[in-house]
Amino acid sequence: MSRFNTSTNHPLIPNANEYMYDRQFVSIHSEDRNILKYPNSSEFEIELPQDYCNVQAVRLDSWTFPANYNVFSLEQNNISIVFEITKPYNPTDYYITDPLMIAVSDALFAYIGNPFISIIGEGFYNPFQIATELTNRMNNTVSIIVQNYLQKNHPDLVEEFSKTGYNQFVVVYNEVGQKLWFGNKSSDFIISNDSSVYLNSVLTNAICFRQQYPCFTNWGLPAYLGFTRCPGTTTPSINGSYPRFFYGNVSPGDNGFWLLPDEAYLGTSSSIPVYYLEAPYKINLMGYAYFYIEIDGMNSIDETLPYAVNNFTTTTNGTAAVVKSAFAKIAVTTTPVAQWFDNDASPMKVYNPPAERISKLKIKIRYHNGLLVQFNKFDYSIMLEFVIFRPQQNRKISNLMVPGEYS
Repeated sequence: MSRFNTSTNHPLIPNANEYMYDRQFVSIHSEDRNILKYPNSSEFEIELPQDYCNVQAVRLDSWTFPANYNVFSLEQNNISIVFEITKPYNPTDYYITDPLMIAVSDALFAYIGNPFISIIGEGFYNPFQIATELTNRMNNTVSIIVQNYLQKNHPDLVEEFSKTGYNQFVVVYNEVGQKLWFGNKSSDFIISNDSSVYLNSVLTNAICFRQQYPCFTNWGLPAYLGFTRCPGTTTPSINGSYPRFFYGNVSPGDNGFWLLPDEAYLGTSSSIPVYYLEAPYKINLMGYAYFYIEIDGMNSIDETLPYAVNNFTTTTNGTAAVVKSAFAKIAVTTTPVAQWFDNDASPMKVYNPPAERISKLKIKIRYHNGLLVQFNKFDYSIMLEFVIFRPQQNRKISNLMVPGEYS
């Protein structure tokens, strides 16, 4: 006879392996993070309201993001343009004896072979704003160089020059062709798209701003303006035939003639050559079309990488890619300043077997090239759907009373 008590009033209930399918939604706001620990809302950790057990799947249900992004910024290394004045206007060729014009000419001749670097302001531009910005910035860059020369060699002319500065560069936008045109009313110039400045940026070695992957398309400001890596060379006007947009006025009353020489530069001549060039491609001011959301342990999207010339790509037929690189891909559907909403993202992270417990999330929002999305002080929100299996007892209902109105 066994000495163990084999009878009990609390028998074990067999596991019926039956579960209830449940959906739990979690709303996450970027402003709820620990801002002291995670000042950048593009990358942070956050504790969930409760522990979610037996998670079978997680999906991005809905989201709202601010459209306050900068297409042009120091972090993206796309706010500088490099150019040179290769053949400055010489007033003595037209029998002009004005001391200031001769001194400005001397300053530009002394600077031949050196690049001018103009820096535009960070932000988002429309085509007309970027044309005006480039006009003013390029003229201002030349004015600074000329003024430094005058302070050393002709200090008596500095005050007179500062009243107008250098104003010979003109940049306009052709609405029909959707291209930028660059011009100078007196001097020949080139846009130095092959300059090493774009490769040797101050930010190139800054880890906090460095792009994770190489980029062959948006390599700098000129790429957004419609240029390739080849230098932009000008065409001179011939016999007073000045460039013109025939579809209408650029400025009121100009009849489409957007680049005319100043009368003070004509001297004894009836016309002087002006120099202009058209960007080879249409302007692109839209910025990134998508960004990615990464959540540690939930990434399910495989992502290709930008092409790179290295030993792997030159010796094999394959290209690089990242497996399980992102949780969701979000389309940027509007331009600043706005707020956009969307829902029902298709990608879903499925756990098999179900995840035992999920209590916190580590979120990162980036562009395809690895650069973090900068929301600055604007907040955003996402809502996640957790599909949960809840264990249930195997119950049989023998007598079910149904009210008459439901029968």
